[in-house]
Amino acid sequence: MSMKSLIIDSTANSPKILFDPDTSSFEISGESRPENASVFYKPVMDWIKELETFFTEQDMPVNSPFIFKFRFEYFNSTSAKFILDFCKKLGRLHSLGHPIVVHWHYEEDDEDMLEVGQEMSRMSKFPFELVREAVG
Repeated sequence: MSMKSLIIDSTANSPKILFDPDTSSFEISGESRPENASVFYKPVMDWIKELETFFTEQDMPVNSPFIFKFRFEYFNSTSAKFILDFCKKLGRLHSLGHPIVVHWHYEEDDEDMLEVGQEMSRMSKFPFELVREAVG
């Protein structure tokens, strides 16, 4: 079984989603304040279910880790719920021994995004790597 890609281009209100198993690229980036977050995030949540099935049906262990990069500039509270649900699912897969890593990127002067990353990590019971990036 092979995993399908999920690629959604960013808009002014929604982030770019790039989940491409062929290139081992898994990233959500940009702003997330879609008009209807449940509609926007439905394919993302469906994809994570497919990932769970993929890991379950693999005959041999997956050696290289799936590194999920979160590079948010901003997200609203409605999006936060879906992002947390997604992170909890990643945390669950990680706790089952699957090679999942989360890199939570934040700009060095964005204390709020750092704190949100720490909180998401805590709430999903999964250690994130917090990646500080220089501004400009």
